Amino acid sequence: MTTTLSASAQSPQQYWQWRGHNICYSVSGSGQPLVLVHGFGASIGHWRKNIPEWARHYQVYAVDLLGFGASAKPNLVYSMELWAEMLADFWQSQVGQPAVWIGNSIGGLLCVSMAANYSHTCAGLVVLNCAGGLSHRPQELGWPQRLLMKSFTALLTSPVIGALIFNQIRQPARIRKTLTQVYANPEAITDELVELLYRPACDRGAQQVFARVVTAPPGPRIADLMPRVNTPILVLWGEADPWTPVAGAKVFEDYRQSMPIEFVPLANTGHCPHDDRPDQVNPIVIDWLGRILEH
Repeated sequence: MTTTLSASAQSPQQYWQWRGHNICYSVSGSGQPLVLVHGFGASIGHWRKNIPEWARHYQVYAVDLLGFGASAKPNLVYSMELWAEMLADFWQSQVGQPAVWIGNSIGGLLCVSMAANYSHTCAGLVVLNCAGGLSHRPQELGWPQRLLMKSFTALLTSPVIGALIFNQIRQPARIRKTLTQVYANPEAITDELVELLYRPACDRGAQQVFARVVTAPPGPRIADLMPRVNTPILVLWGEADPWTPVAGAKVFEDYRQSMPIEFVPLANTGHCPHDDRPDQVNPIVIDWLGRILEH
């Protein structure tokens, strides 16, 4: 069983000001830069099993998106475009040379967006169970599901009922139950992981961020971004993911004839492969980086 240090023990958290808001990040190692982008509700700490290994070879930046982790949680309109602008400015301020963007879930979609819209920042992409959008697209749901989602989002934005719903969702027992649905490796569901997800949810403004994000537009489609991407891509996909099934990788596979895309399915692995099966993911990423960065 792998023993890992907390994110703060790996490298001190630092803060960068973006549009008047504190953005938390960490940086470890030296060499070619990697920028790690977490998924919904996660944070820098979700990479705690990966940063020490990858930082042995590269300079690893990890950043908490505005609204998550230890970053500020202002009550504003959240979108994929807003976060992409934040990441572009973070790259300009802190990184300054083409980086390999590595993202999980909506973080993966953000990385694809960076390669498509800010290609000068990108030397490669690693996407892990890439989300198809920040939220469900109404046209992809049947009318009963659309009605249910509309009712649920209305409740979330209610000052009283929304707070009650969020208070239930963020409870450690509920977080642990959700993790058992999306992680295939039960040993990865630790008290440390539950605390990583629970603690930021107790911050002032967290409930408003949750409501804003859940009710936000889905953002760009991968299929619309890919024609503008011109960089090597490693696609890792946990095959036991109920949230973003492995069939979602087809949008990347469709481009394998014309682009340097490597697809690696991971058996018995859930929505967060880097945390669910780090002993498998870490060497795959290191090997791929070594091959694409040599050219």
